[in-house]
Amino acid sequence: MHRFLIVIEKANGNYSAYSPDLPGCVATGSTREETEKNMHEAIEMHVHGLMEDNLPIPASTSFAEYIAIP
Repeated sequence: MHRFLIVIEKANGNYSAYSPDLPGCVATGSTREETEKNMHEAIEMHVHGLMEDNLPIPASTSFAEYIAIP
């Protein structure tokens, strides 16, 4: 099983997402939920393409953290 961090950002009228560990793997959607679903599908397709081409699947090395400023 592979796990990848995704970043979802609100844009002008929609949302966009990307994975820092999978350059070029991006998705968009009208809602956050739709964007997350589309990104899941994009990552599946990206990883299956790497496997079909006998290329290595990158290790997930990214992480996220919130910083609270009082």
